[in-house]
Amino acid sequence: MQLICFGLNHKTAPVAVREQFAIPKSAVRQGLANLGDYDGVNEAVVLSTCNRSEIYAVVESAADDLASLKQFFFDLAGNEEDIDAYLYTYLDEDCVRHLFRVAASLDSLVLGEGQILSQVKEAYALAREASATSTVLNTLMHRAIKTGKRVRAETRIQYNSVSVSYAAVELASEKLGGLEGRHALIFGAGKMAELTAQHLVAHGISLIYVANRHMERAAELAARFGGEAIPFEGALRHSLDADVIVTSTGAPHYVVKAWETQQFMTKRRGRPVFFIDIAVPRDVDPEVSEIRGVTLYNIDALEAVVDEHRAERREEAKAADAIIEEEVASLEDRFRYLSLRPLMALLSDRCERIREREMRRWHSKIGELDKEHWRHIDHMTQMIVRKILRMPMIKLRKSAGTEHEQFYIDAMRALFKLDTLGGTGTSEMRHHHYRHEEQ
Repeated sequence: MQLICFGLNHKTAPVAVREQFAIPKSAVRQGLANLGDYDGVNEAVVLSTCNRSEIYAVVESAADDLASLKQFFFDLAGNEEDIDAYLYTYLDEDCVRHLFRVAASLDSLVLGEGQILSQVKEAYALAREASATSTVLNTLMHRAIKTGKRVRAETRIQYNSVSVSYAAVELASEKLGGLEGRHALIFGAGKMAELTAQHLVAHGISLIYVANRHMERAAELAARFGGEAIPFEGALRHSLDADVIVTSTGAPHYVVKAWETQQFMTKRRGRPVFFIDIAVPRDVDPEVSEIRGVTLYNIDALEAVVDEHRAERREEAKAADAIIEEEVASLEDRFRYLSLRPLMALLSDRCERIREREMRRWHSKIGELDKEHWRHIDHMTQMIVRKILRMPMIKLRKSAGTEHEQFYIDAMRALFKLDTLGGTGTSEMRHHHYRHEEQ
């Protein structure tokens, strides 16, 4: 078996490409529920955010099953365009390292941002819900989440970090010469919209309009910031005095179109307006940028926002990288142990069957004993077996990944007649392969 990460992100693909391969939760659920349709793909977790669409998977063989995994990716996105130039593949240890960097926010658009760890947790939860993970990915995802938490606890990488919403508001403030006394319109009422509203108020915005398809959610968010909820349809007509418009919906199509923006600008008599589209797929039709008086930025433009603390966080990133390398090495050891678990389980089971058989034989010979005495005898014999096996188990585990591994595997099979084991693989094979064990 092999671990593989397949996908694209903000470093390899512009937003115009990413939005075509953004994967909604409904598609993730449906795709993972039908994972068995894809030959060679045994486990999978799908991580799709505004900055990345990735699949972490356990496959029989990367060389043989990459095409099947790629088809799974295309089916999830509902798109089969030729995008090979934007895609990447990480195998085995590189896959582990990449996921750990993602969970620790070292691969984010904004270094140190905290939202990605929650998104990793959510992606894993969806996969577990669909029974799309087993031993390998369960082990990997738990360790990735632990690593993300450890990086945040043991470094200062999250301090003075900016979120995407903060960067958007900073950009608007810079371009408009301040936001004091200005009005803003927010499309959306989710977490990103809430964070944006907080930053707008902190920067002095005087009134916030909130437009959302569910009016009650718009009203709830607007009330928190002394704003006003307006209808989603025709929102621009109800907010002609908005100088800043931020869009953050999950709509699969444009919610701000060029023709209605042209009408909006005509009624504003040419007063400039600043659009920031932080949604993927994009909410604002790119043609809007061609209208006089409109300035439009999408999420990719936020990377260029000046951050005075970036250098400090890069120093913290070095410490984070050291933690990640430590966790990668630790997980490698864990996977090596997993490669020997079938053999160790067979050995334990064989010895336990012998113990139980002898207990049954002596039960009739010893005569009547009360339950408490039999409980003590049962515990004593369990401990004897465990202590006899302790040194062989230690030797076997220490051999994992070494030149002696196959010797000990063969010796154990011969000594204890573990003929039903089947192949466990050599250390050379496992250098490129991970064992997969069904739960």
